Parts: sequence; C-alpha cells; structure tokens
Amino acid sequence: MNTVNGLPAHVLLVHGVVVLLPLSAFLLVVTALWPAARRRLAGPNAILSILVVLLVPLTTSAGEWLERRVPDSSLVRTHAELGDSAIFYAVPIAALALIIWWRNREAYATGRRRTYLAPLSTMVTGVVAALALIAGAAGVYGMYRIGDSGAKAAWTGSFSQNQTDRGPGAQGHD
Repeated sequence: MNTVNGLPAHVLLVHGVVVLLPLSAFLLVVTALWPAARRRLAGPNAILSILVVLLVPLTTSAGEWLERRVPDSSLVRTHAELGDSAIFYAVPIAALALIIWWRNREAYATGRRRTYLAPLSTMVTGVVAALALIAGAAGVYGMYRIGDSGAKAAWTGSFSQNQTDRGPGAQGHD
C-alpha cells in the first residue's frame, strides 16, 4: 500500500503512529503505577501497543517508498534514519504492556494460585514500573524527534513568512 486516495500512504499512516505510540506509552506508565487503572486498562493497552508494533513497519515501508519519490536532502535522510528507529520504541512498550497485562491477569486468576511473572511481588512490580517509565519516556521523546524531523523535511522552504493575498474574503483583509 503506497498510496491512499492519491496521497502517499506514509502521510496518512504516520498520524496513527505519532498519536498511538505516545498514547500506548502513556497508558503503559499509568497501568504500571496505578493498580486501579491496571485492572481496567492493561488489556486494552496490550492490544493497542501490539497494533502500534504492526503499524510501525507499514508506516516506515510507506515512508521508504515516498523517500524515493521526493528530492534528496539532508532533512529527508535524517528523518528516514530516525524513522527507522520507531520500532525500537514500539517493541519495548508492547512487551512491557503485555507483561503488565499478564501479571494483572495472574494476580486475579480465580480458583488456583498463579505464579507466572510473580504477580504479587512488589519488587517485580517496582522493576516493571521503572522499565515502563523509561520505555514510555523514550517512546514519547523518540516520536517527538521523528515527527519533528519529518515536519522539517516536509515544510522547510515550502511556505512564505508573509501572508499571501487570496482575493476577496481572504482573512486579514478589510
């Protein structure tokens, strides 16, 4: 899938990654630190974070297709290099989201004592929470860097600092 309705697919898919990866990172931290949120949101965040892991390669593949069709520049190369790192933010977030979901599931399993991933260990919970904070912060910062470089690659030199006259009814005219 290289185009959607005549537009490069990357331009559309990237919005999903830019929104959903930080959202899953935020939910990861919330579910790691807040037991009430963990009970309600660990499962949905595990699903969301896996979807993000699947969406990242689609987006980068569409970006590589687009990269071959735009003028070469250092800004485009920088964005492409940073974009290739998105999977390294998405995978740890998804892995930790799955761990948090599984531990929560094990802690509330009925009928038998469950011990996989030490669901009742406060030490393991602390380690998982610390890793979640690190992975979540890295993911948000990484997405910021990737998105910022993409915006610079797309918009640098593409607009005027001065407002243009678009005729009658244009904003800013009396």
